[in-house]
Amino acid sequence: MTEAEQSRLGGMILAEVYRGWGHYQQLLVETLTPLNEEQLELRVAPHLRSIRQLAAHIAAARAGWFGGVMAVEPEQLLPYTRWNRQAPDGPVTVLIEGLQATWRIVDQQLAQWTVTDLKTIFSGIWYDEPYSDTRQEVIWYLIEHDLHHGGELFFILGCHGLPTPELLATQRQERSPDL
Repeated sequence: MTEAEQSRLGGMILAEVYRGWGHYQQLLVETLTPLNEEQLELRVAPHLRSIRQLAAHIAAARAGWFGGVMAVEPEQLLPYTRWNRQAPDGPVTVLIEGLQATWRIVDQQLAQWTVTDLKTIFSGIWYDEPYSDTRQEVIWYLIEHDLHHGGELFFILGCHGLPTPELLATQRQERSPDL
C-alpha cells in the first residue's frame, strides 16, 4: 500500500468503515416497533432473557462503553446503564427511545472519528481489575454485542412465529462501491 493510500485510509471516517451497523440498528427498531407488552416478555426458556431484557441490555452496553469507558456524552448515556440490571417497564416505545438515544451518540461519533482514531487507548479499573482497550477494540466489542444479542432477540421472535428481518437483502443494499 502506498503512503498516499495509507493516508487516505487513515483519514476515512468510521461511519464509512462500519456502515452496516447503522442499518442493523434500524432493523432492531423496526422489528421491535409492532410488539406489544406481552410479546416483549417472550423468551425461549425461563432462565434466559426476554425480548425486553435483550433490547435494554443492548442499549445499556452501548451506554456503558461509550459513556463510561470512552467518556462520550456520559450525562446522556450513563442513565441507560441501569437497564442492564433492570429493564424498563412500559410499552415498546421506551425501549426504542433507549436504543435510538444510544445509537444516535454512537452514530455521531462514528461520523467524527477516523481510522487513525482507532488507536486511541482507554484505561481504567473494572471490577478491581485494570483494563486497557483501544477504540478499535471497544467498537468491535459493541458490534459483536449488538449482533449477538440482536440475533438472540430475532431468534426468540422466530421461535414464537413472529416476523424477523431479512439480513442478507439489507446487507447487499448497504454495500459501498468505494470500499
